Amino acid sequence: MERTKHINPESLHSSPAFSWVVRVPAGFDTIHVGGQNGVGPDGAVVGPGMSEQTHQALANLRTCVQAAGAEVTDVVKWTIHYVEGADLQAGLAAFGQFWPSEAAPPAITVLKVSGLGPPGALVEIDAVAAVRG
Repeated sequence: MERTKHINPESLHSSPAFSWVVRVPAGFDTIHVGGQNGVGPDGAVVGPGMSEQTHQALANLRTCVQAAGAEVTDVVKWTIHYVEGADLQAGLAAFGQFWPSEAAPPAITVLKVSGLGPPGALVEIDAVAAVRG
């Protein structure tokens, strides 16, 4: 049974935080999770800081991925949007605590933006997961 394949070309620098390419073979279903902010169940943005908001956004993403029958380690691509001036390192540290160290890291795109939908939101993360169909 073929699995997703994480590819890091030797001609590019290596990072333990992400894979450059993830190949998803035929026979996998893809799950697209829309952008999640650091918004709690009551609809309010949590905490004042990037760390709290990133933890909540990732918890929301875990809930969404699991609702679709997958696990976070099935995520093959993250896109992280963060507001200019927010503490990106705090957000990346939260992500590092969230992602299992033994799992191959997904492809990641990080974008700095001027603002997000919910007032006070500092981060928004979307994901693509792949599971055997």
